[in-house]
Amino acid sequence: MNPPSSRVNPGYYTQHAEAYARTTRTVDMAPLYARFLPHVPAGGLILDAGCGSGRDALAFLQQGYAVEAFDASPELAQLASQHAGIPVKVMRFQDVDDTALFDAIWACASLLHVPEREQPEAWRRLWRALKPGGVVYASYKLGQAERVDEAGRAFTDADEARLSEWLNPLQGIARLETWLTTDQRPGQMQTWLNGLVFRQPAAR
Repeated sequence: MNPPSSRVNPGYYTQHAEAYARTTRTVDMAPLYARFLPHVPAGGLILDAGCGSGRDALAFLQQGYAVEAFDASPELAQLASQHAGIPVKVMRFQDVDDTALFDAIWACASLLHVPEREQPEAWRRLWRALKPGGVVYASYKLGQAERVDEAGRAFTDADEARLSEWLNPLQGIARLETWLTTDQRPGQMQTWLNGLVFRQPAAR
C-alpha cells in the first residue's frame, strides 16, 4: 500500500467526521444522479470511490443497484458503512486494484484530494477497474491550482483542459461530457466541474 500523501491533514476528518457527514447528507444530489444513472445497467455494480458520508452509496442501493465503497478516512468509512448498511473499505484511489469489475464508478468530490502528480495513476486504476461500456463520474472544484484550505485539507482543482490531460493516456475513451454546477451547500459559492467519462464497449 502506498504511503498517504503528506499534503492531506487526516486530522480534519478524525475531528470533524460526524459534522461533515451530517452536512453532506442533506445536499440534493438528484440532478447529478439524473445525469449518471441512466448510463448504468439496471442492478449494475457501482463503485462509490471516496464515498464520504455514504449518502450516494445508500441512494444507489435504494434504487436497486449493487454498490461497493471505499474512503481514505477510517472515521468516514465507519460512518458510511453504518449509513448505507454495507462494508466500506479504508483505502485510497492509488490502492484500487480491480480489473473490469464495475459497471460504473462514482467519484463525487473525492478525486480532488489526490495530488496533481498522482491524478493520472488514480485515473488509470479506476479505468482498469471499469468494465467496457462503463462510465465514470467525477467532480472537482473548478480551477487550475493545488492548494490547502484553512482546515488543512489539500485540493487539486481542475478545469476541462486539466481533466483531459489526466485522461489522455487512457485507452478506449468513447467520449467525455463536462458541465459546471454551483455548490448546493448553504453559504457555499464554489463552482464545480463535473465530468462523465464513457468507456467504449467491448468489440464483438
